[in-house]
Amino acid sequence: MSALASPDGPRRVVPHRVPPWRLALGRLARNRGAVAALAVLAAVALACLVGPFLTGHAPERAYPDLRQLAPGLAAEPGPERLGPALERLAFRMRARVEAYAVAEGRLRLTLRADRPIEARSLVYLPRSDLFGEATVIERAEAGHRLVVEAPVRRLRFPLGTDVHGRDLLSRSLVAGRVSLLIGLVATAVALLAGVAYGAVSGFLGGRVDAVMMRLVDILYALPFVFFVMVLVVFFRASLALILIAIGAVEWLDMARIVRAETQALRRRDFVRAAEALGLSTLAILRRHIVPNTLGPVTVAATLLVPRVILLESFLSFLGLGVQEPQTSWGVLIADGARAIESAPAMLAAPAAFLVATLMALNILGDGLADALDPRGR
Repeated sequence: MSALASPDGPRRVVPHRVPPWRLALGRLARNRGAVAALAVLAAVALACLVGPFLTGHAPERAYPDLRQLAPGLAAEPGPERLGPALERLAFRMRARVEAYAVAEGRLRLTLRADRPIEARSLVYLPRSDLFGEATVIERAEAGHRLVVEAPVRRLRFPLGTDVHGRDLLSRSLVAGRVSLLIGLVATAVALLAGVAYGAVSGFLGGRVDAVMMRLVDILYALPFVFFVMVLVVFFRASLALILIAIGAVEWLDMARIVRAETQALRRRDFVRAAEALGLSTLAILRRHIVPNTLGPVTVAATLLVPRVILLESFLSFLGLGVQEPQTSWGVLIADGARAIESAPAMLAAPAAFLVATLMALNILGDGLADALDPRGR
């Protein structure tokens, strides 16, 4: 509130005009569902960015002896997996396991072979990432029998491992980076292309608008999956190809939304005043049309991100999306679907990340729509 002095009477109080964006932000802050969704999105994004450095496992590191582990906090290798792991390592060292025992985190292993066992073959123990550097304690029978000690590493896999023995938590977080990147970049491309195309079409009108919209109708008629398959035939499937394919299609809806808004704004007094002042078409679009379409565009963009992520997951599920060594939630879900009977956690872990992200984005989009609704002011 501000006070103005009047020569004929007491001071008159004139209220400050609150900016519309601040009103919208206040309404959004009072929407508990939208705030909770925003918190979930921030947590998922932060976990995908920082989490892989904190899990203790490289996403591409495979543990052949720890395949398809169920989720849990128990340290591995457990007693039921320690023996088979030692047998496999002893086979590579051309030896047999005669006896082994674990006490206070250290392994005492007795190896026997038909020929002298070379000490350098003990390097297979630390290479497995299950054990530390091995030390020869006793060498008997001309080297045919060795007693060695090595520390046992305690590995934890909260979400289990996949069919190759890779940590599902690390892979899900790294996959989230790719899925979120595709969602954000493809949405940004759709925004730039759709807003520019729709604003020009709606403002110029007439034959130009008719021709531009017929082009949009033609692109709508193209089957998207067939379009992607054609691209894969001529170009190798990659992350860049997916971004191009999704961005080339998803701007069509944005163009129609902006065109409709522009046609409504075209008849407003402030646009006519700008034309009367001699402003160019580009200046009117940049200063008056596009800024006034940001409300519905923001809502549409928030709802477009989950659609793009889901579309990328669908393409990756079909094998047309992200390829190894890169991964995404869609790739992990496809792997989990193939192993659902033997390892259901492989499907549950990435699906939980995907569902949480999509639900949060949709709830946030609904909250933005309510906050930016002029009738709520």
